[in-house]
Amino acid sequence: MNALKTTIEFWREGNLYIARSPELDMVAQGNSLEEARQNLLEVIEIQFEEMKELGTLEEFLLEAGYDLEGGVTGSKREIISFDKSFVNLSRV
Repeated sequence: MNALKTTIEFWREGNLYIARSPELDMVAQGNSLEEARQNLLEVIEIQFEEMKELGTLEEFLLEAGYDLEGGVTGSKREIISFDKSFVNLSRV
């Protein structure tokens, strides 16, 4: 595996930007979108290094839906849409 393709969601909380990979369920923050993105990529690399040392990286990626064949691996699950909806709390 030479590369891994992931989606990055960006959120803003106050003055901070949050970057999240939904496929990997990993999060990082920064003072700008680019800083949050770079911090997330660093978190992913560090986590993968640790998992590789423990021998759990391949299992983690398979459970996350990644296809490990070939040079660039992508998730078999594809995010196709985001939606914002309201939940009626008066019915809860």
